[in-house]
Amino acid sequence: MFKRLALLFFVSFFTLNANAQSKKVHFYLENLVNASDGPYDCLIAFHSDFSVEIDENLEKKEKGSLVYSILNQNANNSQREARDLLDELNIAFKTFLIANCIHAKLNEEHIYQLAALEQVRTIMYNPSVMLDEPMESQEIEFREAEPEWGIQMINADSVWKMGYTGQGVIIGGQDTGFDWDNDVLINKYRGYETESQMADHNYNWHDAISEINPLHMDSIITDNTNPCGLKVLAPCDDHNHGTHTMGTMVGSDTLNAIGVAPDSKWIACRNMERGYGTPATYLECFEWFLAPTDLNDENPDPNKAPHVINNSWSCPEMEGCNELNWFILEEAVNNLKAAGVVVVVSAGNSGPACNTISTPATIFENSFTVGATASNDTIAAFSSRGTVAVDSSFRLKPNVSAPGVQVRSCIRDNQYRSFSGTSMAGPHVAGAVALIISANPSLAGRVDVIEGILESTAISKTDTLSCDGVSGMEIPNPVYGFGRIDALAAVNQALAYSSVQDLPDSNPFIIYPNPTSDKISISFDQRTTATIKLFSYDGKLLSTKAINTKQNVDFNVTGMANGIYFIRVEDVNNNYIEKFIKVD
Repeated sequence: MFKRLALLFFVSFFTLNANAQSKKVHFYLENLVNASDGPYDCLIAFHSDFSVEIDENLEKKEKGSLVYSILNQNANNSQREARDLLDELNIAFKTFLIANCIHAKLNEEHIYQLAALEQVRTIMYNPSVMLDEPMESQEIEFREAEPEWGIQMINADSVWKMGYTGQGVIIGGQDTGFDWDNDVLINKYRGYETESQMADHNYNWHDAISEINPLHMDSIITDNTNPCGLKVLAPCDDHNHGTHTMGTMVGSDTLNAIGVAPDSKWIACRNMERGYGTPATYLECFEWFLAPTDLNDENPDPNKAPHVINNSWSCPEMEGCNELNWFILEEAVNNLKAAGVVVVVSAGNSGPACNTISTPATIFENSFTVGATASNDTIAAFSSRGTVAVDSSFRLKPNVSAPGVQVRSCIRDNQYRSFSGTSMAGPHVAGAVALIISANPSLAGRVDVIEGILESTAISKTDTLSCDGVSGMEIPNPVYGFGRIDALAAVNQALAYSSVQDLPDSNPFIIYPNPTSDKISISFDQRTTATIKLFSYDGKLLSTKAINTKQNVDFNVTGMANGIYFIRVEDVNNNYIEKFIKVD
């Protein structure tokens, strides 16, 4: 009888343990395991017992180094057991810090061995994802260097006349690769020395593509299946999409004025193989941008990180990305922002219905999401709309809009094409970020401030479409966000920006309603003796009130222009800052 009870206990314990392991395995991967033989392309995510919180007032290089150090320590602690097990099993793997996960190819037995480890959060399939292809127009030849319509629409050419052309700013692009020695790009590449005409790709280029994507269904795979090759040591574009986006950010020569920030330098990472990427390749590029490495993928240096990254790619649910694995990309976006990098993403080409902003990177709070407008300054029909319903947050996206229809830029072999898509709109915004920083270098790394400037200076645009109770006639709205960007207004505001400090860890007051059209109220949680000051976004003092009790304080904002404002509460020991939005 005792032996029988012991056996029953053992079986029950084994069943419970197996069930616990199974719950850690993403259902998509579990279905794949049940339907086919391995090995399976997997991402192993780990628990993190902290969140990265960095002082907004640190310089960008300090932020980057600090974030990298914290993430490295966290990954070393939480991944140690899994790394040891993978080494013991002789399984090759790649570790990520930026989202605390490991990429490896595993068979069924190994999946459940790893799932049994306490620090493992979940194991998921690493799906292949197809590029949201832009719409292509006719070939366009060289012509005189009149700025492209999108550059003129956002007034970037007027910013150039002020002397701000992106100088001193590094732009990053992760895409299908880049034709680095293209006539309009070569002198803008950080790895190229114009005088010596020599190139050094260390810290300036990374290739995350190590294998041919099976979704191409190539009948024969040879060394030439991909026109660039795999894990190449110099920038190369196997598609044209990446080269086109980079041209819109920095491209220019005596015959072509196609780049918003023509004197910025660029660095890059290939994250798609002929238009197909995976969460692992996206993460690899995100991590490289956090701390670029040499060509041996060693000696990471966060001081060489870019100021802004353009992301014109998606990861739709139909191809294996969903709310159960989006978090790994969101961790990457959050950590890059903490490191002082602006993450610009394209909203997608699934419009015009509501709730079509629905793929990773585009939906995240800390992504700066961009819709597309046409040359008549109205929203493109294909531009995806908010709100974000796919994660039930109903978050208002996009943040802003920018030119994205019939955008002329460079492609491989010194040719030119006009493409349409939100992939073309995002680079206009990344270029505008570069113009802002070149005008006021003290804003480098101040992601919230830069994004706030772009939002508050955008040309207000409305639409009859309402989504989830948010009217298209409001600002911001689910169609245009805050509106179509205006680089000139943004740069002027950046030049006027003073040292109004951003949000502290906690405030003893709340502001409501926010946004507001006529009045704001400041409510305190305890008796307070303080001075309350109202500032414009560029740091100009607009009004002052004093209190010495627990009470509500009101400011009438009816006559103020739409935009972002600050309330600063100054007591004996501290200054506290909160921002609010004025709308019509």
